[in-house]
Amino acid sequence: MKAKLLTAVLFLNAALAMAQNKANQRIIEIHGNQVKGELSQNFNLCVGAGRANEGLRADWQRQLTIAHQQCGFRYIRFHGLLSDDMGVYSEDKNGKPVYNWQYIDELFDFLQSIGMKPFVEIGFMPGWLASGNKTIFWWRGNVTPPKDYQKWDGLIKALVSHWTERYGIVEVASWYFEIWNEPNLKDGFFTGTQQDYFKLYKETAQAIKSVSPRYRVGGPATAGNAWVPETIDFCVQQKVPIDFISTHDYGVKQGFLDETGNAGTVLSSNRNQVADDMRSTKEKIMHSALPNLELHYTEWSASYTPADPIHDSYHEAAYILNTVKNALPYVNSMSYWTFTDIFEEAGPRTTPFHGGFGLMNYQDIKKPAYYAFKYLNELGSTELACADPDAFVCKDAKGNLQALLWDCTIDRPRDSVNNQVFYKRDLPAKPLPAIHLKLRDIKTGKYRLSIYRTGYQANDPYTAYFKMGSPGQLSREQVKTLKQLSDDQPVEQQVIEVNAKGNFERDINLRQNDVILVKFDRLQISR
Repeated sequence: MKAKLLTAVLFLNAALAMAQNKANQRIIEIHGNQVKGELSQNFNLCVGAGRANEGLRADWQRQLTIAHQQCGFRYIRFHGLLSDDMGVYSEDKNGKPVYNWQYIDELFDFLQSIGMKPFVEIGFMPGWLASGNKTIFWWRGNVTPPKDYQKWDGLIKALVSHWTERYGIVEVASWYFEIWNEPNLKDGFFTGTQQDYFKLYKETAQAIKSVSPRYRVGGPATAGNAWVPETIDFCVQQKVPIDFISTHDYGVKQGFLDETGNAGTVLSSNRNQVADDMRSTKEKIMHSALPNLELHYTEWSASYTPADPIHDSYHEAAYILNTVKNALPYVNSMSYWTFTDIFEEAGPRTTPFHGGFGLMNYQDIKKPAYYAFKYLNELGSTELACADPDAFVCKDAKGNLQALLWDCTIDRPRDSVNNQVFYKRDLPAKPLPAIHLKLRDIKTGKYRLSIYRTGYQANDPYTAYFKMGSPGQLSREQVKTLKQLSDDQPVEQQVIEVNAKGNFERDINLRQNDVILVKFDRLQISR
């Protein structure tokens, strides 16, 4: 009798759990004839990289080619274009400027060869022109204003004129010229005051525009959304050209510069923090004297330090998609920082997974963050109306449909444990109720249904690396294993049929911080 009673109780509990799951189930209903509009591609207009000199490396170029092809990035931005390791500027014994475009030409010719464009960051200061010896990073980028603005202006004009001759005015007019990097970080990226930066901006912008008024200039390229109204006011009052605003934002709660991660970072509990900041900056522009200026976030990520394990974690993929979805209406671009761990601000890193900014690590192992951008790039150009805040549903010209779905949950202690501790561990994902996907009013017929998943132990090399014991160096066999675990094979593939009413439904399993791409590819049936 007791056994029967226990069985009945267990059955009742299971039934109640199933009912509760159904009640909490996330339902996404899509109508194929309800078009929202053209899908914005601003999420992959630009991507970041560490410094120009790294772009001369074969492994850097190989990884950028892959990222361009699979993620669709069209522009790239990096520091140090004019730093001494690029050999751009020197002077002869009489103090006459000597220009050398050798390394820049090699790098920019490579970008042209793969179909990418530079988002040109003007900086840092060549040693011959520097007003001081203050530098930043292992590679010693000089962050002082020029000691001679006549020679600085001459360098900028000569370089932009060289590009115009080499690539043509139409091509160079399609680039962006951003003046300096994070000048508000006093004695970090710039030793001068705000007024010193405005002088540098004015001189540089005018030098670029003197070559062609068609060339696009902007700034202030600040950390933390700073100096935006002030920059606009300065340009209006001084009649200085400006075509766009640029600034940076990261999702942690405090600080702006930490090469080693020793200070400790804490991810904001507000998953929309970066997107909210982007919207706020757009509103500042709209209420300014230049309300139509473009807005480019030339750096953004969950964290501002290249020693934060959240960058390697599966949590980053969902964080990226949540930010993109909420920020996309307000920005002209949002350049993720960065595409690769070949990034030497603190010098060459000594371990294969060290919390680097990159979408790929040194050995071309693709992190979960990589797949957020790859999946976005695989969406069709037409976005369908979708009420779900954590989804994109699109179609292409061939009638194929794509649904990109995710959960973004920040489930961690608030301030008691920093990222460098919390994300440096095995973090199994908690199960969630399945998504019920309902398609309505789509073309009848057979489709190949393919489901791709990125999340815990799915395109998740960092968890696998952790379970390997986090070796300081990887053997060839370990690299091969981790690449196989992050090769983005579909977790399910089958042929399905949409009925005569144009309807199709199915459940899709979901865990916290999963990212799921569902493709419906129409099949041509031969008769």
